Amino acid sequence: MAFLRSDLKNNVLLLTIDRPKANAFNLELIAELQEAFKQAAKDSQTRIIVLTGAGLVFGAGQDIEEMVILANQAGGGELSFREHLLKTYNPLVLQIRQIEKPVIAAVNGTCAGASLGIALACDIRIAADTAKFVVGFSGVGLVPDSGVSLLLPALIGLGRALEYTFSNKPISAGKALEWGLVNKVFPYDDLMEAVFATAHELSKGPIGTFGLAKRAYNKAALPNLREVLEYESYIQEVAGHRPEHKEGVAAFIEKRPARHL
Repeated sequence: MAFLRSDLKNNVLLLTIDRPKANAFNLELIAELQEAFKQAAKDSQTRIIVLTGAGLVFGAGQDIEEMVILANQAGGGELSFREHLLKTYNPLVLQIRQIEKPVIAAVNGTCAGASLGIALACDIRIAADTAKFVVGFSGVGLVPDSGVSLLLPALIGLGRALEYTFSNKPISAGKALEWGLVNKVFPYDDLMEAVFATAHELSKGPIGTFGLAKRAYNKAALPNLREVLEYESYIQEVAGHRPEHKEGVAAFIEKRPARHL
């Protein structure tokens, strides 16, 4: 079953995550995204990539229920979080940063957890005024991964990143704009029109030069991205086998507040 819609028009490739009900990532969706960016990198007709979510949610992050299933399928009921990240989000984040074409995240609604990491990896973020950004990981006893530990403080500062990681409170679209988390905010009904206007204007530019500029910024501002992604996978392995994670998942499944001692 396909969870990613792809539409190329006027040199702009629109990738729409469509996995009801919250556009949460599972293995199939992540694989579809990896393949889409692989093909986009090779396609001369694709000059700009726009990534968005269907409906009112950009993405709820990793599908927790799938993680439970994967853990049950693993020997002894233990899932390797490190191996999972090395196969899924780490290469996807690197693909987005390394593709030498502009990537725009059209954040149409709530953006949480790993979905936040994917949005942060994009070059430009344009949000609906209804969008909310939630770090999310601590809610299930995990630590930021998918590049969030590097990209979020780089955009909003370490103090704010830590505050919203610890509190798990949402960052409104207005605050996101004020703090530099997003480039522009538009009313929900006007979002995609504004995104396509930006994308079409960029598509007329020197895409090859944009790609070299992106490479230069990666070197200057994110030279340790690969190393950070690797370290996140180690830290997540530790967090994923602690009682706090097990309680967080149980609370999520049972739809109750987590009880941490």
